[in-house]
Amino acid sequence: MPYLGEITALLTACCWSVSSYIFTAGANRIGSVQINIDRMIFAVIILFITIVFAGISIDLSQNQIINLAISGIIGLVIGDTFLFKAFTMIGTRLSMLLMSLTPAMSAILAYFFLGEKIISLGIIGMIITLLGIVLVVFDRKEKGESSHSKRGLGIFYGILGALGQALGLIFAKFAFEESNINGFLATFVRLFAAAILILPVSILLRRYKNPIKLYTADRKEFAFTLGGTFFGPFLGITLSLVSIANTKVGIASTLMATVPVIMLPIGKFVFKDQIKLKAVIGAVIAVAGIAILFLR
Repeated sequence: MPYLGEITALLTACCWSVSSYIFTAGANRIGSVQINIDRMIFAVIILFITIVFAGISIDLSQNQIINLAISGIIGLVIGDTFLFKAFTMIGTRLSMLLMSLTPAMSAILAYFFLGEKIISLGIIGMIITLLGIVLVVFDRKEKGESSHSKRGLGIFYGILGALGQALGLIFAKFAFEESNINGFLATFVRLFAAAILILPVSILLRRYKNPIKLYTADRKEFAFTLGGTFFGPFLGITLSLVSIANTKVGIASTLMATVPVIMLPIGKFVFKDQIKLKAVIGAVIAVAGIAILFLR
């Protein structure tokens, strides 16, 4: 299918945009650590059921399993942990801006480790898209933003979060380059490896509560977590892996980084948010960059 990688990258951004709203509502009720771990556990269960009932082959080499496991640990555990730390230290706006470094990091790493080269028009499209994303992110004002302390350390954590995401994509690409892998199976391995590492640590640190008691007492929170899991780890991550398997890592990560742009119409028409001219201009620029990536 033409442009399968690019299309699935944009669908990934759409899924992550929806899940971000759902998880934000859920995290306000039970906390980010709890919902981060529960989304992994729920996704692993849903993916296992999907693989079994769909009869998906689980024939993976040892190297593919190792690469996917490393990808999950670096991207979903280490990368996300640094990102969440950045959120608390420098706020969402600046953290999201630093995460826009992921495509550039991915492209550089893919060049050195995968031999991927992007033509000049593709590089121009990436730059224009990222410029639009930056304008959209900078249009967002954040309450109490000036009160964030330890700014330097927070920026450092944000950069590490972006690097973790980029490295996670590279290791996943290693697995896909060896042979074709079903996206749901690849996502299962990544999430399972991340969950079995982060769950025991969180329990030992007493940062994780019994989910059965928690969701029995709060059915609405269970609905939030389950809905966010479907659009985020289950569908979103699966589509992201399909994307990097079918296009350049740098291009895929650029298109997946359009989440702030895609969130604009959702915020406007669903949550009645006010959108300023700068955000509209940024969105138009990002769309122009996306068009160039498709036409390159």
